[in-house]
Amino acid sequence: MSIASLSAKLTRKARPATGRSTASGKAPQGRALQKGQQTKMAIVDAALGLATQIGLEGLSIGALAEATSMSKSGVFAHFGSREELQISVIHQYFAQFEQDVFYAALSESRGLPRVKALFSNWMKRVAIEIQSGCIFISGAVEFDDRPGPVRDALATSVQTWLGAMNRAIVLAKACGDLRADADEEQMAFEIHGLILALHYEARFLKKPGSIARANKGFENILARYGAPSTS
Repeated sequence: MSIASLSAKLTRKARPATGRSTASGKAPQGRALQKGQQTKMAIVDAALGLATQIGLEGLSIGALAEATSMSKSGVFAHFGSREELQISVIHQYFAQFEQDVFYAALSESRGLPRVKALFSNWMKRVAIEIQSGCIFISGAVEFDDRPGPVRDALATSVQTWLGAMNRAIVLAKACGDLRADADEEQMAFEIHGLILALHYEARFLKKPGSIARANKGFENILARYGAPSTS
């Protein structure tokens, strides 16, 4: 959704309440609550779009109010503080990441097929984020040495995702798809390292061929850790 269309949606006047139940059976109070939740989600989506461009640190009630053509008080009514807004953006980003990368891979069988699917889905996200930016990476730079709720929300999200990847690798070893002496944590570390290197090479240094090199790096990891029959 564009900022312009979002602004139109957020500023559209609601019909005056009549005090009666609607045809759907929902009372005006229920409709108002639902509309408030929808508006808050629309604001979070807009804030996420801004954060990928200017970072979590650049995000503020004022900047978001300007981007959505809302008043500061209107935005503040949904987010009592800048910190709450930043945390909401982190949670929304993680929810999207989890849906696109983790849940999309669950259709694959346990073992190496699921590990491959997780990496493939992760790479699809990276291909988009090379242009738009990654909240996990930019947020780590902004909040690595700044303890507090925002850093905690970021760290928890990243740890949750890396934990899911590590469990998939552990299952792959249990299924016999990896060598018996494979170090699961080391393998997960190396896969994560590929993603971080790709962001740096492609987004910051603008090096062509970075995605192909990341995929080649993943193939090399599988060759080193895979069981003889699967490598």
